[in-house]
Amino acid sequence: MRAAVIQFPGSNCDRDMAVALDKVSGHNKPTQIIWHKESGLPSGLDVIAIPGGFSFGDYLRCGAIAARSPIMRAVVDFANKGGYVLGVCNGFQVLTESGLLPGALMRNAGLKFVCKDTDLRVETSACEFTSGYKAGSTINVPIAHHDGNFNADTDTLKALNDQDRVAFRYVNNPNGSMEDIAGILSENRRVLGMMPHPERLNDPLLGGIDGNPLFESLANAMVSA
Repeated sequence: MRAAVIQFPGSNCDRDMAVALDKVSGHNKPTQIIWHKESGLPSGLDVIAIPGGFSFGDYLRCGAIAARSPIMRAVVDFANKGGYVLGVCNGFQVLTESGLLPGALMRNAGLKFVCKDTDLRVETSACEFTSGYKAGSTINVPIAHHDGNFNADTDTLKALNDQDRVAFRYVNNPNGSMEDIAGILSENRRVLGMMPHPERLNDPLLGGIDGNPLFESLANAMVSA
């Protein structure tokens, strides 16, 4: 699996994401870090990840400036052609701001930054990101965000539910997200945005491995393809 991580000013989970991807990609396929001012992507990529952090200081709206960086035009084109894109935390915000995913991430209902481990329910295993989990199972993954409150209009929520595009829900909603939504999929199921950080829980030394199946699922999908 050939993967790349997009790096913006203010990204702070880019290395963590690259380490998680390298763990499943193979030593001869190191994850590439791509600076946001690049206008194109390397050829042969299978997966692009947009990491957490505070791109451009979260000015205007979280992810709004990053979504208009030169590299995002290439990322959108990559996704529209069927490439796999994973956005975590600030990366999820960038995906909604770029139009690759619907809805918006608003200020947490408690108006405070939340940083803790949280339980998630896996809502679907019918995609390449979550096939390593059992639908209905509970996993524990860290969160660290101030604007993770997922909001969408009634029609969008209906479409997400009817099309089995809610990937994860919070067991105990920490931020006020509508319908406890923690992660969603695009219509073609090849773009996943989620607020919790699976890359921060993929090694026993980090306290657990509940994030591992997500990255392993992706790698296995590439091998099968």
